[in-house]
Amino acid sequence: MRQPTAVESRGVDEILAVHELRRSFGGVRALTGCSFGVERGSITALIGPNGAGKTTLANVVAGASRPQSGQVVFDGRDVTGRPSHEVALGGLIRTFQISREYPAMTVLENLMVSPQRQAGEKLSTVLFHPRRFRSEERRHLERAVEVLAEFGLYEKRNDYARNLSGGQKRLLELARAVMADPKMLVIDEPMAGINPALIERLADHIIRLRDARGTTFLMVEHNLDVVERMCDKVVVMAVGQTLATGTMAELRGNAAVVSAYLTGGVVDVRAQG
Repeated sequence: MRQPTAVESRGVDEILAVHELRRSFGGVRALTGCSFGVERGSITALIGPNGAGKTTLANVVAGASRPQSGQVVFDGRDVTGRPSHEVALGGLIRTFQISREYPAMTVLENLMVSPQRQAGEKLSTVLFHPRRFRSEERRHLERAVEVLAEFGLYEKRNDYARNLSGGQKRLLELARAVMADPKMLVIDEPMAGINPALIERLADHIIRLRDARGTTFLMVEHNLDVVERMCDKVVVMAVGQTLATGTMAELRGNAAVVSAYLTGGVVDVRAQG
């Protein structure tokens, strides 16, 4: 008889559930039994002191790194250990702390290459079904122009991506992810190193994507003011484990969370909710 998945056993509408994830690098234990869920259509923050394992967790969830043990369930499907391109095809897209644009391509071209399963990826389609190829390319162009306008990048469409500012590159990376039509985005410190005005713009775009498109977000973030403004739920990590979950207001009164941020220590992780 089939065993219930982590999502099913929780009995709630979670698009992502991770259960007892463990990952080590040599003698360093980056994840030591991390478990939590992300509700569909929410913005969930993943916070914690440096070295808590947040980026490692994002890598494991998105398929960039394999866990030694544990389970990752995305949209009802066990994707544990699946490579990142397979996870992405299922609708879970990862962005990175350092933007990874194609620097020698224009801003518009960066968006045009982002949709998945394009007909032009197969030479046979280009040669023997050119009408289909051209029709799809027109649709992608129209969509790319719409997305650039939404993100305030339309005037930059013919600029090389390498010439954008750091904040504009963050906007471009999010716009590229939107072109892939994700169900969920895992974003790693999107607000790091950009000016306050662009932080506000980026936050507004993320909230709009949640509200208008129903996109789910798991956001690794250190800016707690941004987390409090944007996020429906907060997951706190420390020394590779889930320490606590709740709203920022609830977590401020949690002694284990305060200890983790002030000293890097953990007060009986297993006893925390």
